[in-house]
Amino acid sequence: MTAPTSHSSLEPWLRGTLGDVPTVPRAVIHALELAREDLWKWCYSLSNTQLNEQPGGMASVAFHLRHISRSLDRLLRYAEGRQLTPGQLEALESEADIDASHEKIFAELDAALLRSEERVRALATSDLEGPRAVGKRKVPSTLGGLLVHVAEHTQRHVGQAITTAKIVSAR
Repeated sequence: MTAPTSHSSLEPWLRGTLGDVPTVPRAVIHALELAREDLWKWCYSLSNTQLNEQPGGMASVAFHLRHISRSLDRLLRYAEGRQLTPGQLEALESEADIDASHEKIFAELDAALLRSEERVRALATSDLEGPRAVGKRKVPSTLGGLLVHVAEHTQRHVGQAITTAKIVSAR
């Protein structure tokens, strides 16, 4: 697996791509593209030890990468109008494990980002105001609310992963 390459110094949302996708889903896909580019740029060169390191008790880069992958799956499941599977709940429990291998974690992340783009595209023409239920308590939301959260949540953890990567790289 190699780092994604961009043919432009512009961020995905400024490249004029995905004109066939409605605005909100397009923004979500662009956020996922940017996440992939940034994570490969800042985290791909880390060793297994660095990926699992928890400087000052912070969550490891590996945690953030797993969490991005698995939360995308969970949030998009809700966006699709479904509840979580036992397998998704089980995967949630292992996000903080400190035994990540570089190859496995980036393969999982790459696959999750690609699948997520496909899933967002499949939802692109759905009613963004359509009601959705989140979690065991079935907290009310909308498709649009979940899609926006997919983007913002992913970017939040990208920032945390990059910050942690910079700390462990500087040691």
